[in-house]
Amino acid sequence: MKISKAEFVISNTDIKKCPAPDKPEFAFIGRSNVGKSSLINMLTDKKNLAKTSGRPGKTQLINHFIINDHWFLVDLPGYGYAKTSKTNRAKWEKFIAEYLTKRENLLNIFVLIDARLPPQKIDLEFINWMGEKQLPFAMIFTKIDKLSSSALQKNLALYKREMLKFWEEMPPHFTSSSTTGAGREKILHYVDEINATWSTENTQ
Repeated sequence: MKISKAEFVISNTDIKKCPAPDKPEFAFIGRSNVGKSSLINMLTDKKNLAKTSGRPGKTQLINHFIINDHWFLVDLPGYGYAKTSKTNRAKWEKFIAEYLTKRENLLNIFVLIDARLPPQKIDLEFINWMGEKQLPFAMIFTKIDKLSSSALQKNLALYKREMLKFWEEMPPHFTSSSTTGAGREKILHYVDEINATWSTENTQ
């Protein structure tokens, strides 16, 4: 997939105010400071499409971007650490859960995982919650340029071992680096494949 156009559409916390669900949609979510905005900018080849910040918890809204006038990319607030009140955090969790479970054109949720870390309880809990809700998702292990190949393989093996305690098999998963561009083609090809099924189903 060649991304020739990527534009911001709208930010909000109300699913009713999201764009009309007439195009395929892909959401990106992960623990705060996992490198989500950087990954989105790398995938779209737009340096400042998603606002990056050294401060965890910066994204606090559902942010819609339109890609090639054909599909929506959605930047969601990170879960976990954020310098905000418990009340605000509870509000975020509520509207994120509502969006993930009720957005009818949401075809895939990319869950970002920091490849440098062993399996984190908060990530596993979120992944298992999505499994319970039967939501379609894939995992993206980020920041692979910041660890050796052997360390990466070790952490991937640890994740697989933890996942197989609850899952029959590993969900689709990718490795990426916003710095080197690693993983870009494979992730966008995956989006392309899913978009093709949407096009087929909606033209019959």
